[in-house]
Amino acid sequence: MGETLDIGAVRASLGRVIRGKDDAIELLLTGVLSGGHILLEDVPGVGKTTLGKALARCFGADFTRVQFTPDLLPADIVGSMVLDPSSGGASFRAGPIFANVLLADEINRASPRTQSALLEAMNEGQVTVEGATHALPDPFCVIATQNPLGFQGTYPLPEAQLDRFALCFGLGYPEPDVELEVLFDRQGRDPLDSLEPLASPKSLAAARDAVAAICVERDVAQYMLRIVERTRSRPEIELGVSTRGALAFFGCAKARAFLAGRGWVGPEDFQVLAAPALGHRIQLGAEARYGGKTAAGLLAEVIAEVELPI
Repeated sequence: MGETLDIGAVRASLGRVIRGKDDAIELLLTGVLSGGHILLEDVPGVGKTTLGKALARCFGADFTRVQFTPDLLPADIVGSMVLDPSSGGASFRAGPIFANVLLADEINRASPRTQSALLEAMNEGQVTVEGATHALPDPFCVIATQNPLGFQGTYPLPEAQLDRFALCFGLGYPEPDVELEVLFDRQGRDPLDSLEPLASPKSLAAARDAVAAICVERDVAQYMLRIVERTRSRPEIELGVSTRGALAFFGCAKARAFLAGRGWVGPEDFQVLAAPALGHRIQLGAEARYGGKTAAGLLAEVIAEVELPI
């Protein structure tokens, strides 16, 4: 297997497993190719976990899945020091986070303390245990799923954790004709079981390097920053987009251009990605929330207000 990434083949394979969700697949690939992490937020049973598994299988990546529960501890994720009877000393036993793709299933069912165990890993690609730092595999990606707030036994993700996800989006229920196909697809072998690796972690790393080299003209970058700045100045928004958020927005736009076969980023890339890249990073004020405003709606207003580059 070579190190060239056939993105069309990856799209097609994911589309056979998760039918009728081409937009979600495109967003997933955008986030992963940008070097970011993905938060899939939707009701249970619409394919969030399956999509994460399928992606890892397509890339032949080392994959682990952790089911987040209220009694899960940080050491259950990152690992811990254990006594070695043969030497009488302690050695580090790596946790499931040491993989190319970590699927954090129902992440908001764990306590904030456990959720925070991912912060260093997601930002720096490493974990620190008992004062010793351990590098994670490269590439490393967290794909987390969460149920909507208000579901029994859920905790809201801290703002600092939300800010570490490049994109946040849902899948939604399938259309009736698509759901009928799903019923018959799964009469025999699960389509996920038939997926073969189409790439390698090295080819994913090479694709990320190609994404980083995509050209962004200065006036287009300034257009993006005007969108970001507007989220910080609108009275309805209490917490605007951070610099980390701006960097993720910038990287995702490059990845979207790469997926479209372009070597340059245009304003439309930022317009399309505004809601999934920025919606989870902003906090609305009480008046806006009680007035029926939404993050997606306010971002649409921001896009309409910001002047396009000449």
